[in-house]
Amino acid sequence: MNEFVTAVNAVVWSPALIALCLGVGLYFSVRSRFLQLRHFREMLRLMMEGKSSEQGVSSFQALTMTLAGRVGTGNIAGVATAITFGGPGAVFWMWMVAFLGASSAFVESTLGQVYKESLNGQFRGGPAFYIERGLGMKWYAWTFAIATIFACGLLLPGVQANSIAESLNTAMGVDPNVTAACLAIALGFIIFGGVKRIATFAEIVVPFMALGYIIVAAVVVFLNIHQLPEVIRLIFSSAFGMEAGFGAVLGLAIQWGVKRGIYSNEAGQGTGPHASSAAEVSHPAKQGLVQGFSVYVDTLLVCSATAFMLLITGQYNVQAPDGSALYTGVQGVAAGPGYVQTALENAMPGFGSIFIALALLFFAFTTLVAYYYIAETNIAYINRKVGRPWLSFMLKLAIMAATVYGSVKTADVAWGLGDIGVGLMAWLNLIAIVMLHKVAFKCLRDYEAQKAAGKDPEFDPVALGIENADYWVKRVADRKDKAEAVPADVEAPVVPKPAV
Repeated sequence: MNEFVTAVNAVVWSPALIALCLGVGLYFSVRSRFLQLRHFREMLRLMMEGKSSEQGVSSFQALTMTLAGRVGTGNIAGVATAITFGGPGAVFWMWMVAFLGASSAFVESTLGQVYKESLNGQFRGGPAFYIERGLGMKWYAWTFAIATIFACGLLLPGVQANSIAESLNTAMGVDPNVTAACLAIALGFIIFGGVKRIATFAEIVVPFMALGYIIVAAVVVFLNIHQLPEVIRLIFSSAFGMEAGFGAVLGLAIQWGVKRGIYSNEAGQGTGPHASSAAEVSHPAKQGLVQGFSVYVDTLLVCSATAFMLLITGQYNVQAPDGSALYTGVQGVAAGPGYVQTALENAMPGFGSIFIALALLFFAFTTLVAYYYIAETNIAYINRKVGRPWLSFMLKLAIMAATVYGSVKTADVAWGLGDIGVGLMAWLNLIAIVMLHKVAFKCLRDYEAQKAAGKDPEFDPVALGIENADYWVKRVADRKDKAEAVPADVEAPVVPKPAV
């Protein structure tokens, strides 16, 4: 099984996909005049704007739902794996993917908003929706929907569950079978509660867990602050093959940095638009900018926190392509969360290992919830015209089963299956957003023009020549009707007669 998964991964994650990820992000960044820098303050402002409605969630809730998917085991175990097989230079390429990926996240999330639909009283959207409506390619949309259901419902959950079980077993000796049962029960409680329960859960848990993790990492860095300049030098020199000890893994530094960067921040992968489409906003570009910021939170903050903890304490290993050791800082520990637990335990004895286990529990569990929402949105897409309620029920059982399987299976198989799922979605989505990116940039220019005129931007697809954005066309018509209507219950004012 492991050999088969490795062979498929080699095809999916070929150099062509690495080049496509970086190339698309660079092209979008240049085309938008680096919106991720120009609109950074606007991203922060928009993050707290807007309120939820009966149909949609607030911008902040949509952000946390997205971060629930982005901030997961990739931020801890994924960073450790990238350093093991790509050296410290892999961290730089993770940063590069995040910086360039912010523009890709803007494009895909804006498209998700433009072509979203209201299904059963809830906003739904994502790549399947904008592929069908924007490109008119229903077969392509169905291909993405089916690939995403399998990826998020069956392939990816095992990675998150495996990291939880492994870290809890290392820190507290919890049997993986017990972990599997508890995760399945907790996950079932959340996903059977619907979208609103998922949004509320993410809004409470995600900010708390991310902030706590970053604070602890900052303490570890502060305790070893004298080594920080050398760590930064090591990252940059290794990224470009200037570090003699890690020259053998220069190509792998790029490959693993990009692979784990995309796995972690999901920019361009096609997962982000599902949650961002659920937001109640007045203009698609608003949520696009908010989602661009979520990539920064994931990679530049949380992933960097893990990387600095590992590199500044020296608790990591680097392996050459032939399997020989280039650097050994941790003896007898497999690449993954064990590195981070060892690093933090050395810095904070009696606290570090348990803290990482709990952080992984929160990070990975919220990601499991997000995976369900993404897969369920694609089932909603398939069920739009023909009701198949049993599909949603089967998905719930499947993701719970995949969680149990991943908890007790080896990490190599779990990560391999997860990489296949991420790669397939990335191929399909990146091609789609390249074909549709002009729509997103029309929205950006319209948003900027209205802001420059001092307005709170309102989206009108007809005025921009954007077709098949049915929800927004109806919204514009309703807004005009309200503006033109004269309330029937308002009486004409009474003019008093002049006194005699």
